[in-house]
Amino acid sequence: MQVTAYGAKKAGKTVEPLTIERRDLRANDVEIEILYSGICHTDLHQINNDWGMANYPLVPGHEIVGRVTRVGKDVSRFKEGDAAAVGCMVDSCLSCDQCDHGEEQYCREGMTQTYSSEDLISGGYTYGGFSTHIVVREHFVLNVPESMELSKVPPLVCAGITTFSPLKNWGIKEGSRVAVVGIGGLGHMAVQLAVGLGAKVTAITRSEEKGEEAKTFGAHESLLSTDKAAMKAAHSQFDLIIDTVPVNHDLTPYVDLLDVDGAAVIVGHIGSVPEINTGPLVFSRKSISGSLIGGVKQTQEVIDFCAEKSIYPQVEMITPDQINEALERLENSDVHYRFVIDMKAS
Repeated sequence: MQVTAYGAKKAGKTVEPLTIERRDLRANDVEIEILYSGICHTDLHQINNDWGMANYPLVPGHEIVGRVTRVGKDVSRFKEGDAAAVGCMVDSCLSCDQCDHGEEQYCREGMTQTYSSEDLISGGYTYGGFSTHIVVREHFVLNVPESMELSKVPPLVCAGITTFSPLKNWGIKEGSRVAVVGIGGLGHMAVQLAVGLGAKVTAITRSEEKGEEAKTFGAHESLLSTDKAAMKAAHSQFDLIIDTVPVNHDLTPYVDLLDVDGAAVIVGHIGSVPEINTGPLVFSRKSISGSLIGGVKQTQEVIDFCAEKSIYPQVEMITPDQINEALERLENSDVHYRFVIDMKAS
């Protein structure tokens, strides 16, 4: 099936209309008409090949929501007309220890990412959600409750699961003390999800305005990272810090904020960071860790959790002809807080 898509033909080039081919429907496949596709900062990195791993032509998009148009004969969880979502991965081996316990993102053979990843089924490379249709193995397709506002669901399968996973894996519950560093696309979801789990949440930011805005998302307090006295007063105050900052930055000030057994979990930056003094880690059993999205089961859990709690991202709707403008604005941090493309306007 040939479909309309929007992608970059070379690194750093603008996104333009393309025609791509989707595979024939297999017995365990679900075909989805894409209604909405979110834009993630990862899309910008991949278009520019900032990580040296992009494959062109590149069709970005791993925040996908739409309606099922066809299903293979062995598909049991979906039927034509159902609302469905696809996140950051579309395949894995499904037989290793990680896949067996629902952590397909850490598949020993390597997960197949939704775009710019080697396509083990069709050959070539996968194409993402900046397109009108997609065909995905049923295991990696997510149910979307009909009660949800579909246009706001796409970021849940990336920003939502990226921040929900550490909250769940580090046992955040009623009364836990959570801080979120950086109130952007990831951070504003982390605040809402942590509050939804019953935690006392503090937003850490360099902007008083962002700190106040975080309170409208449910944050109980805000803390200016540039206020040395306030940062010192917050010593040992948190059980978990979710660090969403996407660029190289010093982690030491945040380690000081952790209580005994506390963890700072990096979900934003990939790459080197300034040297860390291991003393606080040893003497207070603190840790610095990282987290990559979540498995299929946990991603379904965050969708259902958000449906139950009416948690949604703040989104700005755009049409496909505004993608390049949105990417430029994203590069300049001019987004409030997530772009979603209305693919019906293709």
